[in-house]
Amino acid sequence: MTFNSAEEDPDRTARSEAGGAGQKPDEAEQPRRSRRADKAKKRSFWKELPILIVVALVLTFLIQHFIARVYMIPSGSMEETLHGCPGCTGDRVLVDQVTYAFSDPEPGDVVVFKGPAAWTENDAPSTDSGNPVVNFFRQIGSVVGLAPPDEKDFVKRIIAVGGQTVECCDNQNRVLVDGEPLDEPYIHWEQGSGNTQSEFKPVRVPQGSVWMMGDNRNDSNDSRYQGGGGPRGAVPLDNIIGKARVIVLPPSRWQGVSDHDPQPVSMPAQSAGVPAWQQGLPAGIGVAAAWPTLWIGRKSRDRLVLAWQRRRS
Repeated sequence: MTFNSAEEDPDRTARSEAGGAGQKPDEAEQPRRSRRADKAKKRSFWKELPILIVVALVLTFLIQHFIARVYMIPSGSMEETLHGCPGCTGDRVLVDQVTYAFSDPEPGDVVVFKGPAAWTENDAPSTDSGNPVVNFFRQIGSVVGLAPPDEKDFVKRIIAVGGQTVECCDNQNRVLVDGEPLDEPYIHWEQGSGNTQSEFKPVRVPQGSVWMMGDNRNDSNDSRYQGGGGPRGAVPLDNIIGKARVIVLPPSRWQGVSDHDPQPVSMPAQSAGVPAWQQGLPAGIGVAAAWPTLWIGRKSRDRLVLAWQRRRS
Protein backbone atom coordinates (compact mmCIF):
# COMPACT_ATOMS: atom_id res chain seq x y z
CA MET A 1 0.00 0.00 0.00
CA THR A 2 1.29 3.47 -0.93
CA PHE A 3 0.84 6.60 1.20
CA ASN A 4 1.17 10.05 -0.36
CA SER A 5 1.79 12.07 2.82
CA ALA A 6 2.90 11.89 6.43
CA GLU A 7 -0.70 12.17 7.50
CA GLU A 8 -1.43 8.96 5.67
CA ASP A 9 1.60 7.17 7.29
CA PRO A 10 1.50 7.46 11.13
CA ASP A 11 4.70 5.38 11.54
CA ARG A 12 6.62 7.78 9.31
CA THR A 13 5.32 10.70 11.39
CA ALA A 14 6.69 9.13 14.62
CA ARG A 15 10.03 8.47 12.96
CA SER A 16 10.14 12.04 11.68
CA GLU A 17 9.46 13.48 15.15
CA ALA A 18 12.23 11.37 16.71
CA GLY A 19 14.58 12.37 13.91
CA GLY A 20 13.63 15.99 14.33
CA ALA A 21 14.77 15.84 17.93
CA GLY A 22 18.13 14.67 16.65
CA GLN A 23 18.04 11.50 18.81
CA LYS A 24 17.18 7.87 18.39
CA PRO A 25 14.69 6.43 20.92
CA ASP A 26 17.43 4.44 22.71
CA GLU A 27 19.63 7.51 23.00
CA ALA A 28 16.85 9.54 24.56
CA GLU A 29 16.31 6.81 27.17
CA GLN A 30 19.99 6.60 28.24
CA PRO A 31 20.04 9.60 30.67
CA ARG A 32 17.03 8.14 32.50
CA ARG A 33 18.70 4.75 32.76
CA SER A 34 21.89 6.38 34.05
CA ARG A 35 19.98 8.22 36.80
CA ARG A 36 18.21 5.01 37.83
CA ALA A 37 21.55 3.17 37.90
CA ASP A 38 23.08 5.88 40.10
CA LYS A 39 20.20 5.57 42.56
CA ALA A 40 20.56 1.78 42.55
CA LYS A 41 24.29 2.10 43.26
CA LYS A 42 23.64 4.39 46.21
CA ARG A 43 21.05 1.99 47.59
CA SER A 44 23.42 -0.94 47.00
CA PHE A 45 26.20 0.76 48.98
CA TRP A 46 24.02 1.31 52.04
CA LYS A 47 22.70 -2.23 51.81
CA GLU A 48 26.16 -3.77 51.54
CA LEU A 49 27.88 -1.60 54.16
CA PRO A 50 26.30 -3.23 57.24
CA ILE A 51 27.01 -6.69 55.81
CA LEU A 52 30.66 -5.80 55.14
CA ILE A 53 31.07 -4.39 58.65
CA VAL A 54 29.58 -7.52 60.23
CA VAL A 55 31.77 -9.82 58.09
CA ALA A 56 34.89 -7.82 58.97
CA LEU A 57 34.07 -7.95 62.70
CA VAL A 58 33.34 -11.68 62.61
CA LEU A 59 36.58 -12.42 60.75
CA THR A 60 38.53 -10.22 63.16
CA PHE A 61 36.97 -11.98 66.15
CA LEU A 62 37.68 -15.47 64.79
CA ILE A 63 41.26 -14.69 63.78
CA GLN A 64 42.22 -12.95 67.03
CA HIS A 65 40.68 -15.62 69.25
CA PHE A 66 41.71 -18.76 67.41
CA ILE A 67 44.59 -18.08 65.02
CA ALA A 68 46.80 -15.06 65.75
CA ARG A 69 46.78 -11.62 67.28
CA VAL A 70 49.10 -8.61 67.31
CA TYR A 71 50.27 -7.42 70.72
CA MET A 72 52.09 -4.23 71.63
CA ILE A 73 55.06 -4.64 74.00
CA PRO A 74 54.48 -2.13 76.83
CA SER A 75 57.66 -2.58 78.89
CA GLY A 76 61.39 -3.23 78.57
CA SER A 77 61.49 -6.55 80.46
CA MET A 78 62.26 -8.48 77.25
CA GLU A 79 64.98 -6.22 75.86
CA GLU A 80 66.68 -6.63 73.49
CA THR A 81 64.64 -9.47 72.04
CA LEU A 82 61.52 -7.29 72.19
CA HIS A 83 61.60 -3.52 72.52
CA GLY A 84 59.15 -1.69 74.73
CA CYS A 85 58.97 1.11 77.29
CA PRO A 86 56.27 3.32 78.82
CA GLY A 87 55.48 6.23 76.53
CA CYS A 88 57.55 5.02 73.57
CA THR A 89 56.71 3.11 70.40
CA GLY A 90 57.07 -0.51 71.40
CA ASP A 91 57.36 -3.52 69.11
CA ARG A 92 54.20 -5.11 67.75
CA VAL A 93 54.49 -8.88 67.75
CA LEU A 94 52.34 -11.49 66.03
CA VAL A 95 51.31 -14.11 68.57
CA ASP A 96 50.54 -17.60 67.24
CA GLN A 97 47.55 -19.10 69.09
CA VAL A 98 47.48 -22.39 67.15
CA THR A 99 50.84 -24.00 68.01
CA TYR A 100 49.99 -25.03 71.56
CA ALA A 101 46.90 -26.89 70.39
CA PHE A 102 49.33 -29.46 68.93
CA SER A 103 52.37 -29.25 71.22
CA ASP A 104 53.33 -28.19 74.73
CA PRO A 105 55.18 -24.96 75.52
CA GLU A 106 58.92 -25.58 75.72
CA PRO A 107 61.92 -23.87 77.34
CA GLY A 108 63.04 -20.92 75.25
CA ASP A 109 59.58 -20.06 73.91
CA VAL A 110 58.63 -16.39 74.22
CA VAL A 111 54.96 -16.36 75.15
CA VAL A 112 52.12 -13.96 75.95
CA PHE A 113 50.00 -15.05 78.90
CA LYS A 114 47.30 -13.90 81.27
CA GLY A 115 48.79 -13.06 84.63
CA PRO A 116 47.59 -15.58 87.25
CA ALA A 117 46.11 -14.36 90.52
CA ALA A 118 49.50 -14.41 92.25
CA TRP A 119 50.86 -12.01 89.62
CA THR A 120 48.02 -9.49 89.85
CA GLU A 121 46.88 -9.60 93.48
CA ASN A 122 48.86 -6.48 94.39
CA ASP A 123 48.07 -4.51 91.23
CA ALA A 124 46.64 -1.02 91.54
CA PRO A 125 42.97 -0.64 90.54
CA SER A 126 42.37 -0.45 86.79
CA THR A 127 42.57 3.02 85.28
CA ASP A 128 40.30 2.17 82.34
CA SER A 129 37.92 4.91 81.29
CA GLY A 130 34.31 4.53 82.36
CA ASN A 131 33.25 5.73 78.90
CA PRO A 132 32.03 2.67 76.94
CA VAL A 133 32.90 4.32 73.61
CA VAL A 134 36.50 4.97 74.70
CA ASN A 135 36.81 1.39 76.00
CA PHE A 136 35.38 0.02 72.73
CA PHE A 137 37.96 1.79 70.58
CA ARG A 138 40.72 0.80 73.01
CA GLN A 139 39.73 -2.84 72.60
CA ILE A 140 39.70 -2.48 68.80
CA GLY A 141 43.13 -0.84 68.95
CA SER A 142 44.55 -3.63 71.10
CA VAL A 143 43.34 -6.22 68.57
CA VAL A 144 45.51 -4.75 65.80
CA GLY A 145 48.36 -3.73 68.08
CA LEU A 146 47.65 0.01 68.04
CA ALA A 147 46.94 0.13 71.78
CA PRO A 148 48.43 -1.69 74.77
CA PRO A 149 46.85 -5.05 75.58
CA ASP A 150 45.06 -5.79 78.82
CA GLU A 151 47.22 -4.72 81.77
CA LYS A 152 47.07 -8.30 83.07
CA ASP A 153 48.74 -9.71 79.95
CA PHE A 154 52.49 -10.38 80.14
CA VAL A 155 55.25 -11.48 77.78
CA LYS A 156 58.19 -13.53 79.08
CA ARG A 157 60.44 -16.44 78.13
CA ILE A 158 59.87 -19.97 79.43
CA ILE A 159 62.90 -21.13 81.44
CA ALA A 160 61.65 -24.37 82.99
CA VAL A 161 58.54 -26.57 82.77
CA GLY A 162 56.49 -28.57 85.26
CA GLY A 163 58.49 -31.08 87.33
CA GLN A 164 61.83 -29.36 86.80
CA THR A 165 63.82 -27.60 89.52
CA VAL A 166 65.15 -24.13 88.80
CA GLU A 167 67.60 -22.06 90.86
CA CYS A 168 70.23 -19.35 90.61
CA CYS A 169 73.11 -19.37 90.44
CA ASP A 170 76.27 -21.44 89.85
CA ASN A 171 79.79 -20.04 90.30
CA GLN A 172 79.52 -18.42 86.85
CA ASN A 173 76.25 -16.70 87.75
CA ARG A 174 74.16 -18.92 85.49
CA VAL A 175 70.62 -20.17 86.15
CA LEU A 176 70.44 -23.92 86.75
CA VAL A 177 67.64 -26.29 85.77
CA ASP A 178 67.86 -29.77 87.31
CA GLY A 179 71.43 -28.92 88.25
CA GLU A 180 72.49 -28.06 84.68
CA PRO A 181 73.53 -24.51 83.70
CA LEU A 182 71.50 -22.79 81.02
CA ASP A 183 72.80 -21.40 77.74
CA GLU A 184 71.19 -17.95 77.52
CA PRO A 185 72.69 -15.80 74.75
CA TYR A 186 69.57 -13.61 74.75
CA ILE A 187 70.17 -12.11 78.23
CA HIS A 188 70.38 -8.31 78.21
CA TRP A 189 72.00 -6.28 80.97
CA GLU A 190 70.32 -2.91 81.41
CA GLN A 191 72.83 -0.10 81.72
CA GLY A 192 73.27 0.79 85.37
CA SER A 193 71.63 -2.38 86.70
CA GLY A 194 74.77 -4.49 86.78
CA ASN A 195 75.48 -7.79 85.08
CA THR A 196 74.96 -10.16 88.00
CA GLN A 197 71.73 -12.09 88.45
CA SER A 198 70.01 -12.15 91.83
CA GLU A 199 70.23 -15.51 93.53
CA PHE A 200 67.16 -17.53 94.50
CA LYS A 201 66.74 -20.89 96.17
CA PRO A 202 65.75 -24.06 94.27
CA VAL A 203 62.11 -24.10 93.18
CA ARG A 204 60.35 -27.18 91.89
CA VAL A 205 57.97 -26.00 89.16
CA PRO A 206 54.45 -27.41 89.75
CA GLN A 207 53.11 -29.82 87.14
CA GLY A 208 51.00 -28.03 84.55
CA SER A 209 52.95 -24.80 85.04
CA VAL A 210 56.05 -23.08 83.65
CA TRP A 211 58.75 -20.82 85.10
CA MET A 212 58.97 -17.43 83.35
CA MET A 213 61.85 -14.94 83.25
CA GLY A 214 62.53 -11.80 81.22
CA ASP A 215 65.53 -11.43 78.90
CA ASN A 216 66.29 -8.06 80.52
CA ARG A 217 67.30 -10.10 83.50
CA ASN A 218 67.80 -7.36 86.09
CA ASP A 219 64.76 -5.34 85.02
CA SER A 220 62.03 -7.96 84.86
CA ASN A 221 59.33 -8.66 87.43
CA ASP A 222 58.85 -12.34 86.70
CA SER A 223 58.48 -15.76 88.38
CA ARG A 224 61.34 -14.95 90.74
CA TYR A 225 59.34 -12.18 92.41
CA GLN A 226 55.64 -12.47 91.48
CA GLY A 227 53.50 -13.96 94.21
CA GLY A 228 56.44 -13.74 96.56
CA GLY A 229 58.51 -16.07 94.37
CA GLY A 230 58.75 -19.83 94.76
CA PRO A 231 56.03 -22.12 93.33
CA ARG A 232 53.49 -19.26 93.42
CA GLY A 233 55.53 -17.44 90.80
CA ALA A 234 54.98 -20.22 88.25
CA VAL A 235 52.40 -19.66 85.51
CA PRO A 236 49.71 -22.29 84.71
CA LEU A 237 49.76 -23.60 81.14
CA ASP A 238 46.09 -22.66 80.80
CA ASN A 239 47.05 -18.98 81.14
CA ILE A 240 49.27 -19.02 78.05
CA ILE A 241 47.66 -17.18 75.13
CA GLY A 242 50.21 -18.01 72.44
CA LYS A 243 53.77 -17.96 71.18
CA ALA A 244 55.40 -14.76 69.92
CA ARG A 245 56.53 -15.44 66.37
CA VAL A 246 57.35 -12.27 64.45
CA ILE A 247 57.92 -8.58 65.09
CA VAL A 248 55.58 -6.94 62.56
CA LEU A 249 56.08 -3.27 63.46
CA PRO A 250 57.95 -0.99 63.18
CA PRO A 251 59.41 -1.99 59.77
CA SER A 252 62.96 -1.37 61.02
CA ARG A 253 62.43 -4.21 63.51
CA TRP A 254 61.02 -6.85 61.15
CA GLN A 255 62.39 -10.19 62.32
CA GLY A 256 61.45 -13.48 63.92
CA VAL A 257 61.37 -13.88 67.71
CA SER A 258 64.14 -16.17 68.95
CA ASP A 259 63.02 -19.35 70.72
CA HIS A 260 66.53 -20.58 71.54
CA ASP A 261 66.28 -23.56 73.91
CA PRO A 262 68.46 -22.73 76.93
CA GLN A 263 68.49 -26.30 78.23
CA PRO A 264 69.03 -28.77 75.38
CA VAL A 265 70.86 -31.13 77.75
CA SER A 266 68.13 -31.08 80.38
CA MET A 267 65.26 -32.34 78.19
CA PRO A 268 66.66 -34.93 75.72
CA ALA A 269 63.93 -37.50 76.34
CA GLN A 270 61.03 -35.09 75.82
CA SER A 271 62.47 -33.61 72.64
CA ALA A 272 63.34 -37.05 71.24
CA GLY A 273 59.83 -38.32 71.95
CA VAL A 274 58.14 -35.86 69.59
CA PRO A 275 58.17 -37.05 65.95
CA ALA A 276 59.42 -34.56 63.40
CA TRP A 277 56.12 -34.58 61.53
CA GLN A 278 54.30 -33.47 64.68
CA GLN A 279 56.78 -30.66 65.27
CA GLY A 280 56.10 -29.37 61.76
CA LEU A 281 52.33 -29.78 61.94
CA PRO A 282 51.47 -26.33 63.37
CA ALA A 283 53.65 -24.60 60.79
CA GLY A 284 52.06 -26.63 57.99
CA ILE A 285 48.56 -25.76 59.15
CA GLY A 286 49.58 -22.13 59.44
CA VAL A 287 50.85 -22.08 55.83
CA ALA A 288 47.74 -23.89 54.58
CA ALA A 289 45.43 -21.49 56.42
CA ALA A 290 47.33 -18.44 55.22
CA TRP A 291 46.11 -18.67 51.62
CA PRO A 292 42.33 -18.83 52.26
CA THR A 293 42.70 -16.15 54.94
CA LEU A 294 44.56 -13.92 52.48
CA TRP A 295 41.97 -14.64 49.78
CA ILE A 296 39.07 -13.75 52.09
CA GLY A 297 40.87 -10.59 53.16
CA ARG A 298 41.45 -9.51 49.57
CA LYS A 299 37.85 -10.23 48.59
CA SER A 300 36.56 -8.21 51.54
CA ARG A 301 38.92 -5.36 50.70
CA ASP A 302 37.88 -5.39 47.02
CA ARG A 303 34.22 -5.25 47.94
CA LEU A 304 34.80 -2.36 50.31
CA VAL A 305 36.72 -0.44 47.63
CA LEU A 306 34.06 -1.17 45.02
CA ALA A 307 31.27 -0.09 47.37
CA TRP A 308 33.13 3.12 48.18
CA GLN A 309 33.68 3.86 44.50
CA ARG A 310 30.00 3.34 43.80
CA ARG A 311 29.11 5.65 46.65
CA ARG A 312 31.33 8.41 45.28
CA SER A 313 30.21 8.05 41.66
